[in-house]
Amino acid sequence: MTSFLLQVTTAATVAADTAAAAANQAADAAAATGDLSLIDLILKGGWIMVPLFLLSFVSIYIIIERYLTIRRAAVNPDSFMAGIRGLMVKGDLQGAKMLCAQNPSPLARMVEKGIRRIGLPLKDIESSVENVGKIEIARLEKNISILGIIAGIAPMLGFVGTIIGVIKIFYAISTTGDFGIAQISGGLYTKMVTSAAGLIVGIIAHVGYHWLSIMVERLIFRMENSAIEFMDILQDN
Repeated sequence: MTSFLLQVTTAATVAADTAAAAANQAADAAAATGDLSLIDLILKGGWIMVPLFLLSFVSIYIIIERYLTIRRAAVNPDSFMAGIRGLMVKGDLQGAKMLCAQNPSPLARMVEKGIRRIGLPLKDIESSVENVGKIEIARLEKNISILGIIAGIAPMLGFVGTIIGVIKIFYAISTTGDFGIAQISGGLYTKMVTSAAGLIVGIIAHVGYHWLSIMVERLIFRMENSAIEFMDILQDN
């Protein structure tokens, strides 16, 4: 009976020690996971994170720079064309040119070009205004296409980083013969960082590309309407 009690006590002690060890391991794993900072996670992605970081920097720079440029170009008071109409009805072409010079916008430059061509056939004036409009649109769309390229490249770069990580894992397994879940999962999750980073950069570039394109399209629509209004003013006079 005494030996039986000793066996039970020993088994209970071993079970308790095993449970405590498992709990300690779980706590250590949780602590390690909690201590993993964002910088550490990025560094685990390897060298592929360098071009992804550069692409993210370029994307953010283009988005901010183009947004400010387009906003400045769109700032044109509604009274501008009314002022141009009033001055041209009076025959004050010099005043109309001065009004255009006071408004540094694509629309003002288009109208100023048309005013400088007054005296030529209306068809030539219209062509001049359209040519200036094309140049201004090209300036507004500058570098926006780069965002579209980045939106396609960044996710592929991230996927390449993950594939390289998987290749390294299986190469290590083939050379060492050590095949374990901890080894595979530990190496794989660090390499998945590149895929996540690539997708994030791609999403930023994709959203920025379409957002800026919509802003440019709206501004082009306003410029076209104003150009038509300007030609109507010339025909009325």
